[in-house]
Amino acid sequence: MDDNRKKIIVNELLYWKKSRMLPDRYCDYLLALYTEGSQPKGTKKDKNEMFLYLINLIFLLLVPISALLIYFTELSIILQTAILILIIFICILFVFYFSRKAKLIHIPLISAALILLMGSVGLVSELYSDNRAILYAALVINCILWLLAGLKLKFQYLWISGTFGLMLIVISIFV
Repeated sequence: MDDNRKKIIVNELLYWKKSRMLPDRYCDYLLALYTEGSQPKGTKKDKNEMFLYLINLIFLLLVPISALLIYFTELSIILQTAILILIIFICILFVFYFSRKAKLIHIPLISAALILLMGSVGLVSELYSDNRAILYAALVINCILWLLAGLKLKFQYLWISGTFGLMLIVISIFV
């Protein structure tokens, strides 16, 4: 088979693998068959996807780091608040950056929502430990933010979480 024809077939197989038209193992087998064992190296897009997964892993790790920062350090409240606001701001920046590129915006968004929830509840309970109304207000504000973000971005899990959270808060107030 001539080289031009092999290149066309290999490019088509790479496209099928990328768009998941065939399972990966079939594509790998056919690529190995047509390239005679010398499969093409990973493309720049593969490296870019790995970079996106690494960034999402970092955002997932920000949630336990924030919990450690809030609950297990002796930092002042002002420093904890400043660090949490910075982390939330970075998460929201990446949400806007990924939304323009139609990439994975769910992990930074969920991380920002959880860190905001932990931070607001942690700081409110530390500052106003005897006033439950302020704690309920912080929880209601978080749930409303989740509900609005879910409706605006059309993410079902956010508006369901916001609605369910509001219902649980109302139940816990009256029970």
